[in-house]
Amino acid sequence: MAASSASTARTRKQARDPGLARRLWRDYSLSIVVGLLFLGTFVLHTIFGWWQYAADQAAQGQQPTVFGDSGYVIYFGEWTFQNWQSEFLEVFVLIVATAYLIHKGSHESKDGEDEMKASLARIEKQLKDLSKDA
Repeated sequence: MAASSASTARTRKQARDPGLARRLWRDYSLSIVVGLLFLGTFVLHTIFGWWQYAADQAAQGQQPTVFGDSGYVIYFGEWTFQNWQSEFLEVFVLIVATAYLIHKGSHESKDGEDEMKASLARIEKQLKDLSKDA
């Protein structure tokens, strides 16, 4: 009898446990999608960058190479880091700015949260006062 109830409890737990893959997707789907988009675009950037580099080298009568002083790696690094510098700087500034600076009425600004907390505190005080009077 005890073995049967233990087996039933285990079956119920397994039915509730969504599994590692589903749990990861549920908890980290945004990071997974952004990571896959990053990898996909990085691969495409590499391929199209090589084609552009090879065409530029051919137009100059030179052989395209991967490594070396004028190799693709140098150009790829320059293109990539120029793009990342501007994008990450922009995103970083926006994140830091919205976390620490205020724009009255903006949902992202911390002043809205402070005002909401103050309003809730006033409402709670009024409710306590009403319950004391009753």
